[in-house]
Amino acid sequence: MDERSPAPRWSNGVATALEIVSSDPGGCGFFFDFDGTLAPIQDDPETVRPAAGILDPLARLASLVGRVAVVSARPVEFLRRQLTAVEPITLHGLYGLESSSGGDTVTVDEAVPWIPVVAALTERARAELPAGALVEFKRLSVALHYRMAPELAADVESWAAREAERLGLRLQTGRMVVELKPPVQRDKGSVIAEELGDLRCAWYFGDDVADLAAFQAVSEREKADAAFTGVRVAVANPETGATITGAADLVLDSPYAVPELLAAVLAAIPPR
Repeated sequence: MDERSPAPRWSNGVATALEIVSSDPGGCGFFFDFDGTLAPIQDDPETVRPAAGILDPLARLASLVGRVAVVSARPVEFLRRQLTAVEPITLHGLYGLESSSGGDTVTVDEAVPWIPVVAALTERARAELPAGALVEFKRLSVALHYRMAPELAADVESWAAREAERLGLRLQTGRMVVELKPPVQRDKGSVIAEELGDLRCAWYFGDDVADLAAFQAVSEREKADAAFTGVRVAVANPETGATITGAADLVLDSPYAVPELLAAVLAAIPPR
């Protein structure tokens, strides 16, 4: 699937954030979803790779600003393989159930007992779901994709809802996918709330409904701290539509527009 696109649509407030990046890059953080944001969505999730031209500006940004992190539904190990060229960077996988800041991957303690439950559920899904549904095992969660068979959406979602209720798991919906994960109070919003720390400025880039929690964390920080400026960047797509773009300050048409925006940010940072 090719999602190439033209320049971003700017909106009010972004100029203020660029001024802060220019005057105090160390006080700014940049946070990104992966699939659909840094990388175009593919039918097979194993074939997803970063968008052309994204790794170099991301690496340059990580060397200049206070904090850069990726917060994704993917496992940390997958993110590490895709982003080896970008350092220093923090990786939060599985909605924050596991994290790494350049060292070992740390798993949230409360999620560990659910690993065998998820493994057994994965085998059950592969045996019971109709052909065309793709079952993705992630150690701490299982994602049920119906992108290659959209007519299966109702069947997959109802099966997932029944199993979530039976096992006490949480459901996370996304772009042509539903995911079952441990009932641990951890999501992109709680991860970003922690990452914001003492930053003066933060940008969050996302494309899916799970990213709304991260947008909300940025908004809540703005309400609590008049000196803080946040920028919510939505990567538009035909599946989440106005749900994500309506909550954003800035809308990009696809992951291929992200490098252009990062180039504008980098241009605002004075040479050292």
